[in-house]
Amino acid sequence: MAAMQNRQPSGDPAGAELIRALEEAGHRTTDARRTVAELIASRDGAFETADLVADARRRKLGVARATIFRTLEVLVGLGAVERLDLPNGEHSYVRCDSRGHHHHLVCTRCQRAVDLEGLGMTPIIAEVERRTGYRVDRHRVELFGLCPSCQGATST
Repeated sequence: MAAMQNRQPSGDPAGAELIRALEEAGHRTTDARRTVAELIASRDGAFETADLVADARRRKLGVARATIFRTLEVLVGLGAVERLDLPNGEHSYVRCDSRGHHHHLVCTRCQRAVDLEGLGMTPIIAEVERRTGYRVDRHRVELFGLCPSCQGATST
């Protein structure tokens, strides 16, 4: 996967929202899990488990690879992190905030992810239910393309 930029997200110092999600669900918040939350919070866009493992090793944080995998699984289960199935068959993850259901647009080159809200899915889902007789319990929309920066880099 392409190199990704790191950042400290505003409003979530050092993964506080991820830790809060663990605590509210009754999960233990060990030092290792806090470290994984910090690693996730420092990512800008989609990331792979391998990215977190590499970050932990580079920073000499002493977090086991298995702990990173298990913590990611728990956070996905809580909806604090979402697993993205990429067009190439691989998958990555993106941190979600507590605003509720939303969709993602992911750059296929740099992996920068943008939360999309208000796509007008509610009327579409209602129409699907009406036409099929199904009751839609959940849905997922993932869009992939080139971000403006990567488009600019392509044209130069």
